[in-house]
Amino acid sequence: MGRIGVDLYPLQAGVPLADVSTFGKFLGGSASNVAVAAARLGRRVAVVTRTGEDPFGDYLHRELRQFGVDDRWVSGVAGLPTPVTFCEIFPPDDFPLYFYRRPKAPDLEMYEAELDLGAIASARVFWMTGTGLCAEPSRSATLAALRRRAKAGLTVFDLDWRPMFWERAEQAREFYAQALAQATVAVGNVDEVEIATGEREPLAAARALLAAGVELAVVKQGPKGVLAMNGAGEAVELPPLPVTVLNGLGAGDAFGGALCHGMLAGWELERTMRYANAAGAIVASRLECSSAMPFPHEVEAALAAGAVTPGAVTHG
Repeated sequence: MGRIGVDLYPLQAGVPLADVSTFGKFLGGSASNVAVAAARLGRRVAVVTRTGEDPFGDYLHRELRQFGVDDRWVSGVAGLPTPVTFCEIFPPDDFPLYFYRRPKAPDLEMYEAELDLGAIASARVFWMTGTGLCAEPSRSATLAALRRRAKAGLTVFDLDWRPMFWERAEQAREFYAQALAQATVAVGNVDEVEIATGEREPLAAARALLAAGVELAVVKQGPKGVLAMNGAGEAVELPPLPVTVLNGLGAGDAFGGALCHGMLAGWELERTMRYANAAGAIVASRLECSSAMPFPHEVEAALAAGAVTPGAVTHG
């Protein structure tokens, strides 16, 4: 449940946006990318979100279906355009994003009364994002979905901190605390966990997330790897899989889809983290986000090789 939109990515790396002449069009939005990532790994997935009633909205419905993501809970909003996001690509670690979500993004026009709370409650995994908490009515709808879940199954809070969507960080922390109390898993990078807990050091942040109510805390550290800690005191810290980064955007969403896959499979924590690390590294080596999400054989190959081999995206 969360953000969706159209990503327009330059087909020329290392070129300022003002000088880019050709773009590729892709399905985007963190929650939707996670859904695609999990579907690519063989999971049955649906996304709860809203688009504009426009050609870009039609495009997103078509893309979701082609990726194997159920779009029955994706509805249109009259009068609001489907969001568009541009990026710049300066490898290895500079990928500025430019969000066009005005006057308001349709995915923030989700109402509690319109949610299929029964479906949300019965899902084996429910994934929600911090962006969904940034404005009403999406905030109330997201919190209502969490209350209905009542910590059933796996309830994942992707901290997904985007400062341009909030008036101030203190406001975000208040609503993040409410969501953490209802979630079983929290996932975020060091900037996001700092917003949620006030702690930036990964170990301290993981402990703070557990104290806030979750049973598993995952702190992504970029080139330093990932730290995961559960309520039983088990901690796993792993370096990233070696990769030549082309576009780091979407790597975290691939990680999220693979995290869900590993948790559903009942894998041990370390195995799940290694698999998620590999999925994220594969996407970081590719230009696209949604269409770059890896298939199981690609993740297994990367794990067996101990690194990501540059190459073309596999489309089937």
